[in-house]
Amino acid sequence: MTSQTAIDSTGPGDRTPADPSEEPSAAGLRGHPWFTLLTVAVGVMMVALDGTIVAIANPAIASDLGATFAQVQWITNAYFLALAVSLITAGKLGDRFGHRQTFLIGVVGFAAASGAIGLSDSIALVVVFRVFQGLFGALLMPAALGLLRATFPAEKLNMAIGLWGMVIGASTAGGPILGGVLVEHVNWQSVFFINVPVGALALVLGVLILLDHRAENAPRSFDLLGIALLSGAMFCLVWALIKAPAWGWGDGATWAFVLGSAVLFAAFAYWETKVREPLIPLGLFRSVPLSAGVILMVLMAVAFLGGLFFVTFYLQNVHGMSPIDAGLHLLPLTGMMIVGSPLAGALITKLGPRIPLAGGMAATAIAMYGMSTLETDTGSGVMSVWFALLGLGLAPVMVGATEVIVGNAPMELSGVAGGLQQAAMQIGGSLGTAVLGAVMASKVDSDLPANWKDAGLPPLTPAQLDQASEAVQVGAAPVPKGTPEALAAKIAGVAHDTFISGMSLASLVASGVAVVAVVVALFTRRGENADAGAGAAHI
Repeated sequence: MTSQTAIDSTGPGDRTPADPSEEPSAAGLRGHPWFTLLTVAVGVMMVALDGTIVAIANPAIASDLGATFAQVQWITNAYFLALAVSLITAGKLGDRFGHRQTFLIGVVGFAAASGAIGLSDSIALVVVFRVFQGLFGALLMPAALGLLRATFPAEKLNMAIGLWGMVIGASTAGGPILGGVLVEHVNWQSVFFINVPVGALALVLGVLILLDHRAENAPRSFDLLGIALLSGAMFCLVWALIKAPAWGWGDGATWAFVLGSAVLFAAFAYWETKVREPLIPLGLFRSVPLSAGVILMVLMAVAFLGGLFFVTFYLQNVHGMSPIDAGLHLLPLTGMMIVGSPLAGALITKLGPRIPLAGGMAATAIAMYGMSTLETDTGSGVMSVWFALLGLGLAPVMVGATEVIVGNAPMELSGVAGGLQQAAMQIGGSLGTAVLGAVMASKVDSDLPANWKDAGLPPLTPAQLDQASEAVQVGAAPVPKGTPEALAAKIAGVAHDTFISGMSLASLVASGVAVVAVVVALFTRRGENADAGAGAAHI
């Protein structure tokens, strides 16, 4: 089978259950669309929660295991790196062996790795098992989208993806709240142990409910060299983004990895034109809507995850909130994503994705601009308005961009398309954090010396200024122990004002990225390969 054949072959015959005797019915559980959605939502919830819940536990892990700051960073980086590098390959595995099987393996592996972390007595073991969490999470996420695509008919797919996006949004935003409760009232291990019963529930539901759908013309071989080239390219890119804040964007090591990534991506693209069954048929990207959906997902993640990164520091370090209080202040964002996702699905079904996506990114741009106006004394009411608008803007983008990517891919490549969607979001989030972090660092380095001097504070040595700048970049006040209260208050005022100026500029950049995404959204349209008659189950 050539790559072009893989792109052009679509139709109702592509949805073929592994066992015809398992055809779903309205009365049965197996293969029922809404129960399938419930099952994959439970599994996906674990992965989405772990994207944010662990950050709250990091200080307690560091204290209990005697870890350095650099080691603690790897608790997050190891998970993210493994997840981002493996997503597309994991999607291909689902296309080849069936999304039901890969979903169940992902659920079991993720829950087992989570339990192993809770039992770990060293930071090295925590990091190792976080890698396994990322690998098994990569199996689980594209498989969930592949199952939804295979189970729901075209006219219901947007609503299903809307509810799926709602679960991801609520889990991501709710992670800090749940993490704060567990760390404060139980222990840091409970943050990981909670995935064990959730994984067990997802496994039981999966065994009872999920029906294996396989395309008749699914690939039968593996592009091993393509996997190696793409994994290497993704690793170099994500590694550069992770290390850039520490190395600096002007450092040779940063650009060596960026260049290495570009070379490997180019080699991958060339090889994919030669191999008989490519990992990613490049013909996929001849679809302008699919390509626009991938770019839109990257830009959305840059604006959202990059911008939101600083909001948590703003709430906790500038306003002095506890992790639980900070999470509660983000409830307007979570709530609007929960309410807006299914509504966005219905709206996209009626109007198509173009207008809702453009409108959602426009609302995101306005919300990020509003967040650039936040001050050290801004009240909760004003913050809630901008957080709610951000959630309302993100809902149609999470739903619509996902449907555009998965819906414009042929059925036999739905797993790869799901991997593309998730990889785009992961890369966008990393890129947003790195780029906006660089913007913040540059602004703080520029403003802090003058602000410090204007406040009449004692002069700092270059080394002390560097340390102060690092603290201010996360909203912390560099107050030495034993500092008189009046002087400490003055230092805190300078630190917070300087942080606010950096956050304001970073939010403006994020707003500009969202404006660009509005234009990209105009090139999207409903999935061309979504079969109107697909989906054997009765809805």
